[in-house]
Amino acid sequence: MRFPKFCLPLLCFATSCWAGGTPTLAQTPDGTIASPSTTGGISPQVQTHRFWDRENAWLFAGIGAARALDYSSTLNMRRRGRQEILLTNWVVDHHALFAGIEVGGAALSVGASYVLHRTGHHQLERWVSIMHIGLATVGDVRNYSLQTAHPAPSAGGP
Repeated sequence: MRFPKFCLPLLCFATSCWAGGTPTLAQTPDGTIASPSTTGGISPQVQTHRFWDRENAWLFAGIGAARALDYSSTLNMRRRGRQEILLTNWVVDHHALFAGIEVGGAALSVGASYVLHRTGHHQLERWVSIMHIGLATVGDVRNYSLQTAHPAPSAGGP
């Protein structure tokens, strides 16, 4: 089984995010994260946010919308006679399986954001969703922009 070309850079990115580790942090009652200072006391370091805050809810809704648009644009592309390049045509033509893959992709993105949230990488947490929405939308626009594939005329035709 061959892996797509983007898997290696994605793997490198993922390992670099978790390789550094995070120092032990404590949460104060006012919602800030505090780390032990050099004097032994606790000093406020970073303002945290709840995982399901308003911004993340909108970002996750955007991921769902982009994946739904990807589903419809890919099926539209297949109906017009074009070939799928990332998955096999059999997978795309099996609508329930393809819908499950789209839902799984959205769930994976939310899960990656949650892992980044729990490890204190709050900017990366948001950027995962932003990049997912952007890349999926570019692919959707590309699918809708493709010309309809017309069959080649036969040699003995009219």
